[in-house]
Amino acid sequence: MINLNLKAKAQNTYDAIVVGSGISGGWAAKELCEKGLKVLLLERGRQLEHIKDYTTATQAPWETPYRGRLTPAQKKEHPYLIRERVYSEFNESYWLKDIDSPYTEKKRFDWTRADIVGGRSIMWGRGSLRLSDLDFEANAKEGIGIDWPIRYKDLAPWYDHVEAFAGISGQAEGLPHLPDGIFQPPMEMNCFEKQVKARIEKTFPERRMTIFRTANLTQPIGDRGKCQYRDRCARGCPFGAYFSSQSSTLPAAVKTGNLTLQTDAIVNSILYDESKGKATGVRVIDKHTKAVTEYYARIIFLNASTLGSTFVLMNSVSSRFPQGIGNDHGVLGHYLMDHHFHAGASGISEEFGDKYYYGQRPAGFYIPRFRNIGTDKRSYRRGFGYTGYSSRTGWSRGIAELGIGGAFKDYLTEPGPWQMGLMGFGECLPYEENQVTLDHSIKDAWGQPVLQFNCEFKDNERQMRKDMDQDAAAMLEAAGLKNVTPFNRDSYPGMAIHEMGTARMGRDPRTSVLNEWNQVHTAKNIFVTDGACMTSSACQNPSLTYMALTARAADYAVKELKRQQL
Repeated sequence: MINLNLKAKAQNTYDAIVVGSGISGGWAAKELCEKGLKVLLLERGRQLEHIKDYTTATQAPWETPYRGRLTPAQKKEHPYLIRERVYSEFNESYWLKDIDSPYTEKKRFDWTRADIVGGRSIMWGRGSLRLSDLDFEANAKEGIGIDWPIRYKDLAPWYDHVEAFAGISGQAEGLPHLPDGIFQPPMEMNCFEKQVKARIEKTFPERRMTIFRTANLTQPIGDRGKCQYRDRCARGCPFGAYFSSQSSTLPAAVKTGNLTLQTDAIVNSILYDESKGKATGVRVIDKHTKAVTEYYARIIFLNASTLGSTFVLMNSVSSRFPQGIGNDHGVLGHYLMDHHFHAGASGISEEFGDKYYYGQRPAGFYIPRFRNIGTDKRSYRRGFGYTGYSSRTGWSRGIAELGIGGAFKDYLTEPGPWQMGLMGFGECLPYEENQVTLDHSIKDAWGQPVLQFNCEFKDNERQMRKDMDQDAAAMLEAAGLKNVTPFNRDSYPGMAIHEMGTARMGRDPRTSVLNEWNQVHTAKNIFVTDGACMTSSACQNPSLTYMALTARAADYAVKELKRQQL
């Protein structure tokens, strides 16, 4: 007699499945659990326990074997990731090995992938800026791409919701195109920055320089302590002083008793029942054993990151969806966007030679977009904002000096002149030809096809970059800095780690994958609330918008479940 486990399906059934535990996935798990759903959270990465597993968080450079540098073996395992400065000895174990999960490029794309619980919420830059109707209405007004199916008023209460929980420090500025939010007290600019701010705003009244709005606490929230100005955020914060899944959303989800977290679980595809017209669950590969297991749920939230979620949709092939779930009209994978950067200017100042600053503040300053707003009209579409930081130069300025003796040593113990840099982050338009597809000619370590990238910045972005460095130089010169040097270095898609747009929201299933509630048009119990849903990129850091969209979609999903509409 065959031994059947008739309880296997029941044991693997939940109210909701969330794929990915990063910034948006953590929010999906929290919101769904708090609303009473039994949630299975699937994470392809390993466990990274808050505090205990941040093994390098308190180490000084000389306490690590290679002083933060990478070994040849580590570089060989990460042939794509070594392009990025985020990868170092201090967080080397947090990243997915490129050799296990490669990708191919028709045009260069730098894909940065985490391999831990919490995903990139552990290593993110923490910039937390709202989008405005300038962004939500731009496509429709300019006839570019498709119109967003929502406006700022639809998302504003959810921005409030996530900001209050996450803890965003910042300064209200009253700018319509950069809406204010629920802020903790702002971090303070140093004396040099305050002077630069005053001079820039006097010379350019339409421009504003403000402290960056960042998900670093300046006041404690619950068990989370305030920022200690250590600037070691990318290693994991033992104080819980910045927002991450580990410090914030996952503890809240665990507290409900409704969360089941499964690590080392690679989601291969979504299961679809044609008779019901619904997704029924997901197919999962165990990272270590390669065993395949199916899990079932009434709703599925895809939060595997823009490209991870797109892969899952594309790889979910059936007779109903031969090109992947939600891809009846071939839209899935197109309109891939990222911000372009590495253009700006830097300079030095001999002023404030008797002043210094406290600690290593983890937030720079920000100059919001001022191009193509109001009466300003440029030859290109959209605009850019600037991030900036200042400091006094240290002992390394003497590396190239031909010095010797006590006087030279004394010189190096004194701080050098103030230095400041401005770097633009520019919007990328949604181009249909910028896309990602499945490459079946190459398999990853688990026998899956890999992604292939065909994406580039185009003339609109190149024209914008001319202003990005020239405007930066003009502002620094107006602020009295010397030796001002513009720069315009290479910037490839993926470098900014703000990839988005491959399963965009819209009103028409023929031109979009998702509706206004982040539901797949043709499989409404699937929600995609990470960067894949973005219809345009704006120029602001996008993670706060992912959080707000996720909380909004989770609220809607639970209401629809109660109405038995899903």
